[in-house]
Amino acid sequence: MKAKIDDVAKLAGVSKTTVSRVMNKRGYLSDKTVKKVHDAMNELNYHPNVVARQLFKQETKLVGLIFPTVNNPFFGQLVSSMEKKLFSKGFKVLIGDSMNDPDKEKLYLQELMTHQVDGLIVGAHNHGIEEYKNTNLPIVAIDRIMNKDIPVVSSDNYLGGQLATQLLIDNGARIIVHTNDPQNIKSPAQKRRSAYEDTMIHNGLDPIVYTLEFDSNSDKKIDSIKRIFKENPNIDGLFVSNDMDAAQVMDVAKDLGYRIPEDLKVVGYDGADITRILLPSLTTVVQPIDKMADVAVSTLVARMQDVSYSSNKILPVKIWRGKTV
Repeated sequence: MKAKIDDVAKLAGVSKTTVSRVMNKRGYLSDKTVKKVHDAMNELNYHPNVVARQLFKQETKLVGLIFPTVNNPFFGQLVSSMEKKLFSKGFKVLIGDSMNDPDKEKLYLQELMTHQVDGLIVGAHNHGIEEYKNTNLPIVAIDRIMNKDIPVVSSDNYLGGQLATQLLIDNGARIIVHTNDPQNIKSPAQKRRSAYEDTMIHNGLDPIVYTLEFDSNSDKKIDSIKRIFKENPNIDGLFVSNDMDAAQVMDVAKDLGYRIPEDLKVVGYDGADITRILLPSLTTVVQPIDKMADVAVSTLVARMQDVSYSSNKILPVKIWRGKTV
């Protein structure tokens, strides 16, 4: 029969609390008491319950990640990179794939808190979830604006929008459409739209923005893309807010007879490693995904040590020049 802490305490002639204090090295204990407990543990071949010890120390070495989906190159690489960095620091990861469903996100949040995670890194874009305001957990957000005291890690979305739009203009595009998330989504990614509009106006051109919802099914998204071409027959440029949408835009454009880049120039946004391997021709704004993961993990660890720590981080972007411009 497997020995329990009660058996150790009985054999050592001390209380269960003393055994716990010896195992967790908490408080003053005489060398004699420590030796008695260790001798009893060795005699009984007792191995302490790691989870119980961690709970006693008010840590579980578990971190929760809540993101829209890992079935997307950007989020897949980001989550994978964070998992590796957290593992190297002694943490295990629990992942919640919310699909931008607020009810699902609430459920994941509740489940992760039940599992006593030490902190959360959140990148889903649902808003108005009160549970985030009622937890003392250290939280870091990626490309999401949550509470004022929750730090945000993001790429330089405004610069990315400027670079993408100016590149299209410099290469002769004039009727340029930008696609983005609905404006009610509170994310630094909305700065891509602001930069596009500012750059178009600065160059004497009219901004044209369409909404492509991230979680729309493929058929609905294709219908929305076709509407862009139908309503803008002279379109010659598209700045698309993510690479997966850009890939669909290119497919629809080719089906409609557009030649890329001769008739239509396209710039995406994200630049995940796998995307650049599978779509090397796509010109895109590259986010420093691995660096974002590193900064998010470092910021979370800092908040675990001092929950009042709050510092937003904006990381530089660059253009990956393919053949679509």
